[in-house]
This record gives sequence, C-alpha cells and structure tokens, in this order.
Amino acid sequence: MRFFRFTLYVILFLVYHAESLNKLKRHLSVRIKRMDRRKFIRGEQVENVKPQKKLICNFADRRSDVCEMDGDVRIHGNFSSIYFINSIESDTSVTNETWQVKPYTRKHDRNLMERIRELTIASSHSPFDAPTCTVNHSIPAVVFATEGITGNFYHAFTDLLIPLFITSRQFDGEVQFLISQMLIRWVHKYERILKKLSNYEVIDLDKEVKVHCYPHAIVGLHSHKPLSIEPSRAPNNYSMVDFAKFMRTAYALDRDSSISLRENPRTNKPRLLIIARNRTRQLVNIDEVARMADGLGFEVVLEEGSSLRTVGQFAQIVNSCDVMMGVHGAGLTNSIFLPTNGVLIQVVPFGMLEAASMVDFGIPAGDMKLKYLQYSISEEESTLIELYPRDHPVLRDPKSLHKQGWSVLSKIYLRQQNVRLNVTRFRPVLVEAMGLLN
Repeated sequence: MRFFRFTLYVILFLVYHAESLNKLKRHLSVRIKRMDRRKFIRGEQVENVKPQKKLICNFADRRSDVCEMDGDVRIHGNFSSIYFINSIESDTSVTNETWQVKPYTRKHDRNLMERIRELTIASSHSPFDAPTCTVNHSIPAVVFATEGITGNFYHAFTDLLIPLFITSRQFDGEVQFLISQMLIRWVHKYERILKKLSNYEVIDLDKEVKVHCYPHAIVGLHSHKPLSIEPSRAPNNYSMVDFAKFMRTAYALDRDSSISLRENPRTNKPRLLIIARNRTRQLVNIDEVARMADGLGFEVVLEEGSSLRTVGQFAQIVNSCDVMMGVHGAGLTNSIFLPTNGVLIQVVPFGMLEAASMVDFGIPAGDMKLKYLQYSISEEESTLIELYPRDHPVLRDPKSLHKQGWSVLSKIYLRQQNVRLNVTRFRPVLVEAMGLLN
C-alpha cells in the first residue's frame, strides 16, 4: 500500500511539473544556440551555424556615408529604394528601420551634396514588405552616384575612382555597379577602369524598373583622403602603389619603373613632361623652361591634357616619361600614370597655397612611391603684379584673402593668376630631379 502511494505521488509530481521541465529544456536549447553563435563570431569553429544577415551603416566618417548589407538585398532602382530583409530568426539588433544615404564622397561639401539624390534603405523582418525580385544575382552590388564635380579630372579620381577601387577591388571583378544620377559621358570616359573593376554591365539605377536582388550590397563608397588610400583602412591593405599598378594594367602601360641614370648614364636621356595649361595658371614662358631643361640633358615633352586625347592616350605619354612637372591643378592627377620612382614637380602659385598643394599632390605622390619636389613661385614670378599695385593685400597680405573664403581665394590666386618662371631660380629644381633618378 505504501509503495502504491509513493508511486502515485511520483507520477502526479512529474505530470504537474512536465510543462516547467519542457520550458527549461527549450530555454537551455536557445541559450546553447546563442552561445554557439557568439563563439562563431569570435572566430571559434562551431558546426551547423547559419550565416547571419546583417546591415551596418557608418555615418560618422567625414568624407562619406556607407551602408553594407549581407543577406536578402532588393534594389528597386527608379524608386531610389533599397530593401534589406532581416529574418526574425537572425540574431541581430536590426529592426524595421529606414536610413537615407547620398552615395557620393564629398559629405563635407554641403552645397554640392544638395544635388546628390538621396537613396532610402529600409530593413524589415518580412519579405512581404519589399517588392518581389525580378532579377536574382549571386554577386555583390556597389551603389554610387556620378553627379558632382566629376567632370574635373582630379575630382573624378579623388571623389569616385579611387574610392571605387577601395570599395570594389576586393571582389576581383565579381561585383556589379549600380549608378545613381549616371553621367553617360563619365562612364564612357573611364570605361576601361570600370570594366577592370567589374565583369558585369553597369546598371543605370534611375532608369531601372526591375527589382534586382543581391546577397551582398554596399551603398556609398569608402573614401580615405585626397587622391590616396590609407592601407590600414582598406580591404586587403590596398595602397596607392596597388592603385597605380592597377591603372597600369587597365591602360596597358609598359613601364613599371623610371629610368635609372646610374645603370644607364649615357645611353638614354630622361624624359621630362611639362603639363601645359591653356586657361588658368598658364606657364607663360613654357618654351624658355623647355630650352633650359633640354640644356640640362632632359628630353622634353610638352603636352596639354585636353579633350582631344582619351585618358588612355595621355596615360601612355605620361608613362613614357620619368619626370612630370606643372603648375598646381587637375593636370597633375596624371602622376598616377608615372612609373614607380618617377619624379613629380609641382609649381605652387603665389598666395600661400603650399599646404593645400602638398595635401592634393605631394602626399599622394609619396604614397605612390614617386619622388616629389615642390617649387613655390615668388611674387615676381606671378602675373598678379601686372593686375594689382604692389601694396595691394593680394600681394602684401594673402592671408587676408584666405579669411574671406574659398570663392575669393580661388578667384584671385587660381583663376586670375598665371606663372612666369625665373629659369635661373628654377634651374636647381630640375637639377635635383635629375639627381633623384640616380
């Protein structure tokens, strides 16, 4: 009788607490799965862990906003909408939210950024909140805009092409570009670079009515600094040396290294390219400078980077030279085509422009393993002395013009000024350039 009662008590206890035990079992199972996921994130090997869907946006960078998505990404082009489907099972903090991104890399330039169309990124737990895919892709997508000041050769590289290299080179061609506010002329001009970065046709986002779906997408471009790359921040530690090699490959340039006068002291003359400007900051005595350089032993090439030549044609000319010189301006961007260990000489106009000139071209030259020389002209070498009295603030107090802002500064020192080099004063710079080729 006592045994019967004890058995009955045990059965009643198990029945009464069965639901609690099941809840405890389910709780422990979830905890174990979460621990496994955390281990996976820390890099430990755990079997049977599903890849997580994630969306990460960085709005803190000074130069650009970038959102990166892994998972179910749907891009509805002519609606300027991008959808990220985040399943409930995914262990992520992303909920139903929206973000706005202007995919251009001059975030600090408010006036320009007003012209950049805003793209909306919406995340949702339900696939029914997004349009159905009409085209499915197995490759990543990179979304960016070409509206801006990309007609300027310097800004084409600083604002777009170098950031595009940083962002997409890691995919080794297996990536597709979707361009907002696409400028057809820009795409055609830099077609060889775009095709070297992507094996797929560019999509004009504004005209695309189909919904393109990707497993991975980057909206916006990573940008580090003017005309250069910070390897510590770039995928695979890409550098400007890598970018220069990439450009030589894209345009089939022959020379990887400049001439060595130590190895070839008499057989060849080093080639000096003088960039001629035909509008602003002209080198008005360019022929006199060329004669002086010829007397020092250079083979002188005078060229203007005009619309009459393609990027590839001018790249061939630059790559054939060992030294390139010119007055501060977009034409010096062609230094990306110089062979390694070549020399770049930047002539800085009058008006306290040394720091900006160094940032724009001096630092990038060093990052590309080029030798760099900077020559600041004197007041006597500026044609501003023909436009202003000697006691005018333009000549006596350039700092006061800087305080009046970019529009005043650029109008006077960049657009009104031409350069007449004192060849005697400038001669030691070319002598030093010759020495650097040793």
